[in-house]
Amino acid sequence: MQELYTALGLMSGTSADGIDAAIIETDGESVVRSKAAMTMPYSRDFSVRVLDAAASGVADAGLEQQITVIHNAVIQALCTKTGIPLSSIDVIGFHGHTIAHKPAEGFTRQIGDGAMLAGLTGRPVVFDFRSADVTAGGHGAPLVPVYHRALAAGIPKPLAVVNIGGVANITFIDEQNELLAFDMGPGNALINDAMMMAFGLPYDKDGAVALSGVVQENLLIAWLQHPFFALKPPKSLDRNAFVNVLKTALPLKTPDAVATLTAFTAATIALGLKYLPVPPKQILLAGGGVHNAALRQMLGERSGLPVSSVADVGWTADHLEAEAFAFLAVRHMKGLPNSFPTTTGVPVPTIGGRLAPAVKAASA
Repeated sequence: MQELYTALGLMSGTSADGIDAAIIETDGESVVRSKAAMTMPYSRDFSVRVLDAAASGVADAGLEQQITVIHNAVIQALCTKTGIPLSSIDVIGFHGHTIAHKPAEGFTRQIGDGAMLAGLTGRPVVFDFRSADVTAGGHGAPLVPVYHRALAAGIPKPLAVVNIGGVANITFIDEQNELLAFDMGPGNALINDAMMMAFGLPYDKDGAVALSGVVQENLLIAWLQHPFFALKPPKSLDRNAFVNVLKTALPLKTPDAVATLTAFTAATIALGLKYLPVPPKQILLAGGGVHNAALRQMLGERSGLPVSSVADVGWTADHLEAEAFAFLAVRHMKGLPNSFPTTTGVPVPTIGGRLAPAVKAASA
C-alpha cells in the first residue's frame, strides 16, 4: 500500500480576492480524500496592492512578507476551525501569488516566501511550483491537470475539466487517461475588472449584471482575432494579456460591457475546444466562474456540450486548486513529475517546486 500524506494546499488566484486553503489525504497518485477547506478573503486595499503588483510585475519585500503572513493566518484558522492539528500536516503546498508570467522570456514569478512560511508553521513547505518547468522550456501552466486525472478515475472519458479563475484553462483526459491541457482565455479577469471599475465590486454575483445586458457580437468578432487564439497548445496566458479588450469594452453601457466580456470568456473556451483530438462527453466547470449563471449558459450555447459543476461529481468546486497544490506538494516529496509535454510543453516530465524544510521554533 502506498504511503499516505496529510497535505495542506494554498492558492491565491489571479483574481486576487483571497486565499483558498484545503487539507487532503493522498498518496500523490490516485488516492485522494478531501478533509477540510476554507477561504480567507483579502481586504479590498490589499487586493488592490496585489493587483497593482501583478500589473507592474514588481512586488516589494514588504508585500511578499505580508502575503506570507496572511497565508500563515489562513493555515492557523483552518486547523483551528477543523481541529486538525498543524503538527499532523506532513507538507504544505504554497503556490503564492503570480505577479508575472512570461514563459516565452523564460520567466515566471510567484510572490510568497516559502522559507518564512516553514518557519511560521514549523512544517515543510513546497513552493515555487512553476519555475523549474519554465526553465526547462515549458509554459509553467497549467499545473492542475495531473490532479484532475487523479480525481476523474471513475468518470466517463473523454472528459474536459475547465477551471475558470482569473484565466481559464482546460484539462482534457482521453479514453486512455492521457492528458492535454492549456490556457484558453481571460477567465474571470476582465469581468471582475469591469465590475470593480463600475461598481467597486469584486465580481458579477451569479452573472446578474451580464444577464441584464446585451452582447455586442461585433466586438466579440474583433476580440477573437487576438493572436493567442491561433496558437496551438500547449500555451499559457498572463492575467493582463487582454487589457486592450477591456479598454474597448468600457465605453459600452456597463451591463452590455459585462455581458460582452462574459460572452468573450465563453467564446474563447468554446473556440479552444477545436484543439482537442475528439469532442469531450461533457464539460465540468471549476473555479469562481462556476457560480456565474450567465457564463455557464453562454458556454453551453457556444460549445453545444453539456456543462455542469465539478460539485455535481463530488469534487470541491471552490477549493480545487488549493487541493491540487497539496497534491503537487506530495508529488514533489515523492519525486514524481507535476508537468508533462502535453500539459505545459516542457520537453520531459518535470518535478516542480522547491522544498523549504520544517523549522522548529526557537525555545524562549
